[in-house]
Amino acid sequence: MGEEIPRSIVLHFAREQRANAVIAETMIWREVRNRRCLGLRFQRQVPLGNFIVDFVCLERRLVVEIDGPSHQNHAAAQSDGKRDAWFKQEGFRILRLANDLVIASTELAIARIQAALRG
Repeated sequence: MGEEIPRSIVLHFAREQRANAVIAETMIWREVRNRRCLGLRFQRQVPLGNFIVDFVCLERRLVVEIDGPSHQNHAAAQSDGKRDAWFKQEGFRILRLANDLVIASTELAIARIQAALRG
């Protein structure tokens, strides 16, 4: 994964991301917070290693990433691939949901999260 980033820096960045959540993240957070999704606990903007994930259910080892347009170019795809490989190495499954999907159909996005949690 490369050089370890100091924990204080990662935590600071995670706090900033929580404060500046995009609308799709806010929509998902409303549906999964306080054990509203299958009774499981989710956390948002959580540092895992040198990365910060949008959402994680530690109990089921599921990372949920909400991907906006910035994830649609080649460089971002390569970066996401490296992140995903690290998560898998650490025993996590990754579910990526498009920003547009979440906004257009939060119900479908939640159904996909529930399926991943069950599977």
